[in-house]
Amino acid sequence: MSVARTRFVGVIFAGLTLLPALSACSGDDDNRAAADTTSVTTRPIDSDPPATTAAPTTTEVPTTTAAPTTTAAPTTTIEPTTTTVTPTTTVATLPVPAPSPADTGGQEPVIDLGTIEIPKINVSKPMYEGVRLTTLDRGPGHWPGTAMPGQTGNVVVAGHRTSHDKPFRHVDQLVAGDEVIFTTADGRFVYHVTSIEIVKPDAIWIIDQTPDKTATLFACHPVGSTRERIVVHLALSA
Repeated sequence: MSVARTRFVGVIFAGLTLLPALSACSGDDDNRAAADTTSVTTRPIDSDPPATTAAPTTTEVPTTTAAPTTTAAPTTTIEPTTTTVTPTTTVATLPVPAPSPADTGGQEPVIDLGTIEIPKINVSKPMYEGVRLTTLDRGPGHWPGTAMPGQTGNVVVAGHRTSHDKPFRHVDQLVAGDEVIFTTADGRFVYHVTSIEIVKPDAIWIIDQTPDKTATLFACHPVGSTRERIVVHLALSA
């Protein structure tokens, strides 16, 4: 091949070789433009914005911690014991009179107990134990079993109004407040008249004993008769 032909062929080859490089430059610009023209997703104007899903709200229920239950120990109530002391009432044992003697004329031992005085009617006599006639013939007689002077109970004394020394002849003249005085081994005891009454011979209740310190004098009534009895009631002076 001639040199001139060879040079012509080289020039043509070189021109063919440069064509791709130009294409590449042009291609870069196209690629850049394509890069600038990036596909953008267009949202319709009337579309609502995407819904935002709110995170679920967790409502915490406040926990109420119950106070610990305290079980109180059972209360034992001790009722105060009230001791009621019943006052003791001491009741004096009253004397027990002897029965009325069936044999009024029978004999009795002579027992001198002391004296009886009735200043109002000028009487001051020995007093004996017994109420049979043989004893009353000596002087006023104390009914056996009745209270002794000064003791709790009823001191019962009988006396004549018409026979022998008739010490109780004027007992009907006594009035409330008049004194009758007994003197025994236990002392001197002054009683005063509280009342006088007339009763039947069978009024044996006149010898009943009393819770107080009293005395009773009795004799036949009226003077010279045994139809009734005169009774003088007395009480121990304070």
